Amino acid sequence: MKHRLFLFDLDDTLLDFRASEQRSFMRTMEQLGVREQVGALFQQYQATNLALWRLFEQGAVTKDFLKVERFRKTFADNGIEIDPQRASDLYVESLADTVVLVDGAAQLCDTLAGIGEVGIITNGAHQIQHRRIASSGLQPHLSFVATSEACGFAKPDSRFFEFTSKMARSFAKHETVIVGDRLDADILGANRFGIESCWFNPGRLANDSQAIPSCEVASLHDIVASLRGLAA
Repeated sequence: MKHRLFLFDLDDTLLDFRASEQRSFMRTMEQLGVREQVGALFQQYQATNLALWRLFEQGAVTKDFLKVERFRKTFADNGIEIDPQRASDLYVESLADTVVLVDGAAQLCDTLAGIGEVGIITNGAHQIQHRRIASSGLQPHLSFVATSEACGFAKPDSRFFEFTSKMARSFAKHETVIVGDRLDADILGANRFGIESCWFNPGRLANDSQAIPSCEVASLHDIVASLRGLAA
C-alpha cells in the first residue's frame, strides 16, 4: 500500500452519529420533561440541524450559534417553551456517553495504524469530539485529532487540510488519503487539496456532486483492499 497517512472523518464514518444523535436527543427530551411527539420532534430537529451545519461549513454561522439555534427553532416551531441553551448543554453533554462504533471501525484503525499514521478530521466541537473518541476505544490507534474549532476553518476549506497536515508526524500528498462519508466536505476537500480519497457510502447513494472520490466502499471492512487497489 502506498499510503502512510490515513485521515478519517469521525461521524458516520467511524462513529455511528445517527444512532448517538437519536439516543442523546431522546435522553435530553426526557430530562426536560418533553414526552409527547418526541419522534416527530427529533425528525424536525435533524432537518434543522443539517441545514445549520451546511451554513456553518459555508462560513455563514458560528458553531456556538448552531448548537443553540437548532433547539431554539425546533422548540419555537412546536410551541415548546424551554430554554434552548439548557437543551443544548444537556444534549452536548450526553453525546460523549452515547458513542456507537460503525461496524469494523476498531479493526480498521488498528490495521492502518500498523501501516502508517491514522488521524481524525472533524468539523465537530473540539472538546466533545475528544471525549467521544476517548469513549469509543479508538484513541490508542490514533496519532492526532484535527477539529475545525481548533483550526478556525471547516472542511472542505483547504486551510483546514493545511492545518491537519502540520499535525502529522510525516506528510506527503501522494501518501495521504481521506476516508469519509460526506462528498461535499470530505471528498471535495480532498479534491481541492490534491490528495486521494475514499468515499464511505454504506447507503450506496448516487454521486450527483462535483466531488470525485478515488475509490468507494459500502463497508469499512472493504477499505484496506480498496486502498491497495489504487495505483501506486
